[in-house]
Amino acid sequence: MECGQEEQAPVVEPEVKNRQILFRDFLTGYPKESNMVLSAGTIRLKLPSCEQGSDSKAILVKNLYLSCDPFMRHMMTPEGGGYATPYTPGSPIVGYGVAKVIDSRHPDFKKGDLVWGITGWEEYSLISEPTLLFKITDTDVPLSYYVGLLGMPGLTAYAGFYEVCSPKKGEYVFVSAASGAVGQLVGQFAKLMGCYVVGTAGSNEKVHLLKNKFGFDDAFNYKEEPDLNMALKRCFPEGIDIYFDNVGGPMLDAVILNMRSHGRIGLCGLISQYNREKPEGIYNLMPFLVKCVRMEGFRVPHYYHMYPQFLELALKYIREKKLIYVEDTVEGLESAPAALIGLFAGRNVGKQVVVVARE
Repeated sequence: MECGQEEQAPVVEPEVKNRQILFRDFLTGYPKESNMVLSAGTIRLKLPSCEQGSDSKAILVKNLYLSCDPFMRHMMTPEGGGYATPYTPGSPIVGYGVAKVIDSRHPDFKKGDLVWGITGWEEYSLISEPTLLFKITDTDVPLSYYVGLLGMPGLTAYAGFYEVCSPKKGEYVFVSAASGAVGQLVGQFAKLMGCYVVGTAGSNEKVHLLKNKFGFDDAFNYKEEPDLNMALKRCFPEGIDIYFDNVGGPMLDAVILNMRSHGRIGLCGLISQYNREKPEGIYNLMPFLVKCVRMEGFRVPHYYHMYPQFLELALKYIREKKLIYVEDTVEGLESAPAALIGLFAGRNVGKQVVVVARE
């Protein structure tokens, strides 16, 4: 029923426990688990009546899966990293998740619907403006995929590779943080297109995963390479056409030296720089001039309009068993802070997912 219509006297629902992960305060340097606090709040599992001030398009959801993503580090600073809305100290952490609609005043969502998009790090969330929520209609795949392969990271890989990097069959592609939520998909998209693909990661376990599970042509552990430039020359004796960058810093600087004429660099993330008080500089600029190399940064919200075509392709590849996706799953809302911190130490293997509830 829309607000403004005549209603009978509302039945007051009893309050239930609603555990939350609250953001403590803004920080510099590496985030710590102590920057996030587990709190026990309460909530009523029914939207308040219009007379009680309910937003006419609000929905109430039960959170099932939460996503840990590097961009969340930006939101822990007062300026939000220059492009994200900063967290509010004392309020729940906000990020991507999969949820089930408990109650709704929004015409596009009804009770029982499954959705993915922006929600709170809590058991239940009241979302007053669900503009960044997508309804889930294909449930023959794991629901957790909608915070990874079929959600924001998947769309990031799709738009960044196909739209920003403009790939061609047979090109030489390099992916950093290649076993992560985005990188593992970029490499597989490139292989499906007929490219030669090399990835890098921070452990021998992840390198093995890249070569033996995701089908990369080659991979190396950057922590065991004293000279990144030489490692790249070994893997790409003819140079690199496309670099999908998730890390920035010295890796990006070394890659620039190895780019081919008219090469493209898609700047997706700079995780090596997020926790540094003084960012590392880029020195090897000459190839941009003499080789006509192009570097372009991008943000996934600019490509939400492409989600339907991405979803169609991704589901097709999944059902044909042409896409493999690895998740690193932890159980319980209380595990979320440690899982998020682990991203910046490279502890996760694959997409980091927090299970809050299983419907």
